[in-house]
Amino acid sequence: MSHPIEDLSPVIRQIIEDAGNTTQSLGVGRVLGQIFAYLYFTPQPQGLSDLQGALGISKGSASMGVRQLEQWNAVRKVWVRGDRKDYYEANDWLGEIVRNVLRDTIGSKLLASSVLLDDDLEEKLHDALGDTPETEAFLSERIRNLRKFQKKTEKVWQSPLVRMLLK
Repeated sequence: MSHPIEDLSPVIRQIIEDAGNTTQSLGVGRVLGQIFAYLYFTPQPQGLSDLQGALGISKGSASMGVRQLEQWNAVRKVWVRGDRKDYYEANDWLGEIVRNVLRDTIGSKLLASSVLLDDDLEEKLHDALGDTPETEAFLSERIRNLRKFQKKTEKVWQSPLVRMLLK
Protein backbone atom coordinates (compact mmCIF):
# COMPACT_ATOMS: atom_id res chain seq x y z
CA MET A 1 0.00 0.00 0.00
CA SER A 2 1.31 3.42 -0.94
CA HIS A 3 2.02 6.24 1.42
CA PRO A 4 1.57 9.78 0.11
CA ILE A 5 4.93 11.49 0.02
CA GLU A 6 3.82 13.73 2.90
CA ASP A 7 3.40 10.60 5.07
CA LEU A 8 6.95 9.37 4.45
CA SER A 9 9.76 10.19 6.83
CA PRO A 10 11.35 13.57 6.13
CA VAL A 11 14.64 11.87 5.24
CA ILE A 12 13.03 9.55 2.65
CA ARG A 13 10.95 12.43 1.30
CA GLN A 14 14.14 14.50 0.87
CA ILE A 15 15.94 11.62 -0.85
CA ILE A 16 13.03 11.22 -3.29
CA GLU A 17 13.05 14.95 -4.06
CA ASP A 18 16.85 15.00 -4.45
CA ALA A 19 16.73 11.97 -6.75
CA GLY A 20 14.11 13.74 -8.88
CA ASN A 21 16.20 16.91 -9.02
CA THR A 22 19.31 14.93 -9.93
CA THR A 23 17.72 12.98 -12.76
CA GLN A 24 16.05 16.14 -14.04
CA SER A 25 19.40 17.96 -14.12
CA LEU A 26 20.90 15.01 -16.01
CA GLY A 27 18.15 15.30 -18.61
CA VAL A 28 16.39 12.00 -17.97
CA GLY A 29 13.33 13.35 -16.19
CA ARG A 30 12.35 14.14 -12.64
CA VAL A 31 9.72 11.42 -12.29
CA LEU A 32 12.23 8.67 -13.13
CA GLY A 33 14.41 9.63 -10.17
CA GLN A 34 11.44 9.92 -7.86
CA ILE A 35 10.03 6.54 -8.85
CA PHE A 36 13.38 4.82 -8.49
CA ALA A 37 14.12 6.41 -5.10
CA TYR A 38 10.65 5.57 -3.79
CA LEU A 39 10.94 1.94 -4.89
CA TYR A 40 14.53 1.74 -3.61
CA PHE A 41 13.48 2.80 -0.11
CA THR A 42 10.20 0.87 -0.01
CA PRO A 43 10.57 -2.70 1.30
CA GLN A 44 7.44 -4.06 -0.45
CA PRO A 45 6.85 -4.14 -4.21
CA GLN A 46 4.63 -1.29 -5.40
CA GLY A 47 2.02 -1.05 -8.16
CA LEU A 48 1.41 1.86 -10.51
CA SER A 49 -1.48 3.10 -8.36
CA ASP A 50 0.85 2.99 -5.32
CA LEU A 51 3.41 5.12 -7.17
CA GLN A 52 0.68 7.46 -8.31
CA GLY A 53 -0.66 7.96 -4.79
CA ALA A 54 2.70 8.17 -3.05
CA LEU A 55 4.37 10.55 -5.48
CA GLY A 56 1.35 12.56 -6.62
CA ILE A 57 1.93 11.71 -10.28
CA SER A 58 -0.48 10.62 -12.98
CA LYS A 59 -0.93 6.95 -13.79
CA GLY A 60 0.46 7.69 -17.25
CA SER A 61 3.62 9.23 -15.78
CA ALA A 62 3.99 6.29 -13.43
CA SER A 63 3.55 3.83 -16.28
CA MET A 64 5.95 5.58 -18.65
CA GLY A 65 8.50 6.06 -15.86
CA VAL A 66 8.40 2.41 -14.85
CA ARG A 67 8.75 1.30 -18.48
CA GLN A 68 11.85 3.46 -18.95
CA LEU A 69 13.33 2.27 -15.66
CA GLU A 70 12.65 -1.34 -16.72
CA GLN A 71 14.60 -0.73 -19.94
CA TRP A 72 17.57 0.39 -17.86
CA ASN A 73 17.08 -2.58 -15.52
CA ALA A 74 16.63 -0.11 -12.66
CA VAL A 75 13.34 -1.71 -11.64
CA ARG A 76 11.89 -5.15 -12.22
CA LYS A 77 8.37 -6.47 -12.35
CA VAL A 78 7.57 -8.89 -9.54
CA TRP A 79 4.67 -11.20 -8.89
CA VAL A 80 2.58 -10.68 -5.76
CA ARG A 81 0.61 -13.72 -4.66
CA GLY A 82 -3.14 -13.27 -4.97
CA ASP A 83 -2.98 -10.12 -7.11
CA ARG A 84 -3.09 -9.73 -10.87
CA LYS A 85 -1.68 -6.18 -10.95
CA ASP A 86 1.92 -5.52 -11.95
CA TYR A 87 4.21 -4.69 -9.05
CA TYR A 88 7.74 -3.33 -9.16
CA GLU A 89 10.82 -3.22 -7.00
CA ALA A 90 14.13 -1.41 -7.42
CA ASN A 91 17.32 -3.07 -8.56
CA ASP A 92 19.99 -2.40 -5.96
CA TRP A 93 22.94 -2.95 -8.32
CA LEU A 94 23.56 0.76 -8.96
CA GLY A 95 26.57 0.21 -11.25
CA GLU A 96 24.45 -1.73 -13.73
CA ILE A 97 21.81 1.00 -13.72
CA VAL A 98 24.34 3.77 -14.33
CA ARG A 99 25.93 1.74 -17.14
CA ASN A 100 22.57 1.20 -18.83
CA VAL A 101 21.55 4.86 -18.51
CA LEU A 102 24.88 6.05 -19.91
CA ARG A 103 24.73 3.64 -22.83
CA ASP A 104 21.18 4.68 -23.62
CA THR A 105 21.57 8.43 -23.21
CA ILE A 106 25.16 9.35 -24.04
CA GLY A 107 25.72 6.57 -26.55
CA SER A 108 22.62 7.44 -28.54
CA LYS A 109 23.47 11.16 -28.47
CA LEU A 110 26.97 10.52 -29.77
CA LEU A 111 25.51 8.45 -32.59
CA ALA A 112 23.01 11.21 -33.40
CA SER A 113 25.75 13.85 -33.51
CA SER A 114 27.81 11.77 -35.93
CA VAL A 115 24.87 11.80 -38.33
CA LEU A 116 24.75 15.60 -38.14
CA LEU A 117 28.42 15.90 -39.13
CA ASP A 118 28.08 13.88 -42.33
CA ASP A 119 30.48 14.36 -45.23
CA ASP A 120 28.31 16.79 -47.15
CA LEU A 121 27.57 19.09 -44.20
CA GLU A 122 29.89 21.81 -45.54
CA GLU A 123 28.15 21.72 -48.89
CA LYS A 124 24.71 21.96 -47.25
CA LEU A 125 25.80 24.93 -45.13
CA HIS A 126 27.42 26.71 -48.07
CA ASP A 127 24.24 26.25 -50.09
CA ALA A 128 22.17 27.65 -47.23
CA LEU A 129 24.44 30.54 -46.19
CA GLY A 130 26.23 31.59 -49.35
CA ASP A 131 29.69 31.08 -50.76
CA THR A 132 31.72 34.17 -49.97
CA PRO A 133 35.34 33.29 -49.23
CA GLU A 134 34.99 34.60 -45.67
CA THR A 135 31.86 32.53 -45.02
CA GLU A 136 33.45 29.47 -46.61
CA ALA A 137 36.57 29.75 -44.45
CA PHE A 138 34.54 30.40 -41.32
CA LEU A 139 32.22 27.43 -41.88
CA SER A 140 35.07 25.09 -42.82
CA GLU A 141 36.94 25.95 -39.62
CA ARG A 142 33.84 25.49 -37.45
CA ILE A 143 33.00 22.13 -39.03
CA ARG A 144 36.62 21.00 -38.68
CA ASN A 145 36.53 21.90 -34.95
CA LEU A 146 33.24 20.02 -34.48
CA ARG A 147 34.62 16.93 -36.18
CA LYS A 148 37.79 17.03 -34.04
CA PHE A 149 35.67 17.29 -30.90
CA GLN A 150 33.42 14.48 -32.09
CA LYS A 151 36.43 12.21 -32.69
CA LYS A 152 37.77 12.99 -29.21
CA THR A 153 34.45 12.21 -27.54
CA GLU A 154 34.11 8.98 -29.51
CA LYS A 155 37.65 8.02 -28.50
CA VAL A 156 36.84 8.65 -24.83
CA TRP A 157 33.53 6.76 -25.13
CA GLN A 158 35.34 3.79 -26.71
CA SER A 159 38.33 3.89 -24.34
CA PRO A 160 39.16 0.72 -22.40
CA LEU A 161 38.65 2.52 -19.08
CA VAL A 162 35.13 3.68 -19.96
CA ARG A 163 34.30 0.27 -21.41
CA MET A 164 35.54 -1.38 -18.20
CA LEU A 165 33.49 0.97 -16.02
CA LEU A 166 30.39 0.29 -18.08
CA LYS A 167 30.76 -3.50 -18.04
